[in-house]
Amino acid sequence: MEQEHIAIVGAGQAAASLAMRLRHSGYSGALTLYGDEPHPPYQRPPLSKAYLKREWTVDRLYLRPADFWSDLGVALVTDARVTALDPAGRTLEVNDRTVPWSKLALATGTRPRTLPPEFSGLKGVYELRGLADAERLQDAIRPGRHLMVLGGGYVGLETAAVAVKAGLSVTVVERAARILERVACAETSDAIRALHAGHGVRILEGRSVVAVTARDGAVAAVTLDDGTRMEVDAVLVGIGVLPRDELARAAGIACDNGIAVDVHGRTSAPGIWAAGDCAAFPLAGIPTRLESVQNAVDQAECAADDMLGRPRAYEPVPWFWSDQYDMKLQIVGLNRGYDAVLRRRTERGESLWYFREGRMIAVDALNDARTYMAAKKLLEGGIAVSLEEAAQEGFDPVARMRRPAA
Repeated sequence: MEQEHIAIVGAGQAAASLAMRLRHSGYSGALTLYGDEPHPPYQRPPLSKAYLKREWTVDRLYLRPADFWSDLGVALVTDARVTALDPAGRTLEVNDRTVPWSKLALATGTRPRTLPPEFSGLKGVYELRGLADAERLQDAIRPGRHLMVLGGGYVGLETAAVAVKAGLSVTVVERAARILERVACAETSDAIRALHAGHGVRILEGRSVVAVTARDGAVAAVTLDDGTRMEVDAVLVGIGVLPRDELARAAGIACDNGIAVDVHGRTSAPGIWAAGDCAAFPLAGIPTRLESVQNAVDQAECAADDMLGRPRAYEPVPWFWSDQYDMKLQIVGLNRGYDAVLRRRTERGESLWYFREGRMIAVDALNDARTYMAAKKLLEGGIAVSLEEAAQEGFDPVARMRRPAA
């Protein structure tokens, strides 16, 4: 009988969490992580914050020290090119070698959307997805330069905050009508826009790039669709990411905005699971793909449990965060389908409460950790909060959390 071997394609947060869960839950067979970068598993959120500001060293990014994985009995293969997957034969092609597996987990993450053609091949144009990207961008953040950030999502805005604090002139160009349009209500966008304006960042919304001027092979100026032309020294393109599902698609595994999985993390192919940013799972009956540390960890652990014959449904209350200047934005729940927003202010900060059909479904808390934690417990506990109740002058989410009965 061949030795049991669980292979994990990917070496990010989800892959690391899955491997640790397997080992800590008693799996004793062969276990291999295949990562396409030269580093052990590391944190990505600090890349646009502490690491970009040079407050963290590379070692601090690592989820565990490099020797942790060998001590755990995990074979970590870095610089691994996984080029093919055979679900029937249960093999992978890795660095031109055929590797057998008995069970497989795909934790391949995401990749940046393709650069706009105007920027292709130019020096001075950056993305920010991996450690190598962050190191290249660090060299571009120098006082007196002009940085354009293309895309008003969280990564772009976090980078803008770091750059302007470092002495750069920063312009954010967002194609949509407002920054954070896809992920937050207008009130949250307004608060973040005002925060950046107060620090000198110029934000242009509803604008797109129509022309790029190069000088000696490097970006030198950008022209927008309203005729505005800006001299720039560097451009960060942060226009979103796509799931890395190419390996699964080529193998005939069902994919739809990511690798399709059930509530246990199982793909359409027997013996293969997927977790993290690359996986689309049913949440409240809707195929959902979440890009967050919470999802990477929790979904990976759920998939690991299922691989070991201990199935349980993955039914998360998602949470996210973003640090910009001295502002901590904490988000809990999913606001999709919201039809009302309630703003609440406290002496600490403020929060935006999302409602659908009169029931609270998500909260954005801006420098208000107390409200965030209370809202998180309310959602996790399935405690219904109505719009009418939350709108009352004396409503206290912490007190409501302690009083489950309506």
